[in-house]
Amino acid sequence: MNNTDTTTTNDAATALVDKWVDLWNGDLAIADEIIAIDNRVHAAMFDGGDGSAVGGVSGMKNFVAQMHSLMSDLVFSVEVGPIADNDHVVVRWVATGHYGGGIPSAGAPVGTEVTFHGTDILRVAGSQVAEYWLNADTLDLMTQLQVGAG
Repeated sequence: MNNTDTTTTNDAATALVDKWVDLWNGDLAIADEIIAIDNRVHAAMFDGGDGSAVGGVSGMKNFVAQMHSLMSDLVFSVEVGPIADNDHVVVRWVATGHYGGGIPSAGAPVGTEVTFHGTDILRVAGSQVAEYWLNADTLDLMTQLQVGAG
């Protein structure tokens, strides 16, 4: 691969990640453009699931909306990346917001400020996210929200 190909790949990865961050920051309409209809999600979910139920465009919209229902002012930003390797793109992100309620057994009061981190791995096909691996520091988030405490 020559430098021109690498630059194009990096530019495409950056453009996709910019839209990915927009999605996670609440622009649900962009999901129709960047999420493949057969998108698969791999994640440890709050309900104990593995993410396989979060498929396709509507599943991603619902997943993002669920996170925003817990923290309506949730803002994601990229700390590292994007790092592109063939058809995969990786980003390290940070999310900040204020807890809005809704997590059973959370001891933190509504309005508690939270910050948590994670890493997303995206498999890209045809300029869309075809597969998504989420590795978030849920333990840190749940600790800040005092889930199970008290």
